[in-house]
Amino acid sequence: MKFDPLLKKCPLCDSTSISLKYNIIQSHSFNVYECQSCLFIFMNPAFSDTFIASLYSDDYYSGKADYSYIDERDNHKFNSYVWKARIKKIHKYKKSGTFLDIGCSFGGLLSSAQKYYDVYGVEISDFASKYCESINMKVHKGTLNDAPFKENSFDVITMIELIEHIKDPVNFIKKTASILKPGGLCVIQTADMGAFQAVSQAQNYHYFLPGHLSYFTACNLSSLLTKSGFTNIKIYRPVDFGLIPKLRKSRGQFKNFKDYKRWLTIAKYHFLGYFKKKGRPMTSSMVIYAFKK
Repeated sequence: MKFDPLLKKCPLCDSTSISLKYNIIQSHSFNVYECQSCLFIFMNPAFSDTFIASLYSDDYYSGKADYSYIDERDNHKFNSYVWKARIKKIHKYKKSGTFLDIGCSFGGLLSSAQKYYDVYGVEISDFASKYCESINMKVHKGTLNDAPFKENSFDVITMIELIEHIKDPVNFIKKTASILKPGGLCVIQTADMGAFQAVSQAQNYHYFLPGHLSYFTACNLSSLLTKSGFTNIKIYRPVDFGLIPKLRKSRGQFKNFKDYKRWLTIAKYHFLGYFKKKGRPMTSSMVIYAFKK
């Protein structure tokens, strides 16, 4: 079957006060509901695990599918500017130790992290995980739930644009906390659905995608982390590093000198992240750092 059964309560807080928010019309159309208690937005009914697995075919990673991922290997040099900037930030909090990237794709972030850490990955795609194995990276092919990690194994866990793909975020974050060492750092990048960008664009917001099952606000994601044993939560907007790495990364897609005009758009979006409109952050991009108690 393409869909799971319709949920009657919120997957985040168990409230029964949920209602249809948007019908998302795409090549793979779906509905999202919103919880009136915690404002969590979620696909309902969610696509089945079998259907979700079918989305992450080789075509997904080669850009040939309707729902696709840009192959980070094509511009590894330019993408590495952002990976290195993020690792530099993480290194300020954790100088060394074990490092896990959940949803590691082709291992780009791990390639930068291995300068300081003993790196591991989790990747659901057979296509991407086999590539990681070919370059001698320790990557579990599957999900966090079936990964063979013991409690208190990691000093740093990252999930970059990953948590929105998770159907059961409560148990996922509990599992993350269990394998993180006391004092360990968890880094999450996702969209803030409470920001002005997401609210104003409504059902046309670009984050509504068939592979995205869960949509958080900064408030309800922070609350989930707190309830799961995390503390000292820091929220960075729009990301946890500066503008320059983003500009340098963008050059990987430039074809001619005129493409440098895109820097104006990138810079505008970056700096809008520092401001609010109608009491809401203007842009939705956010990165959360949370430390296990």
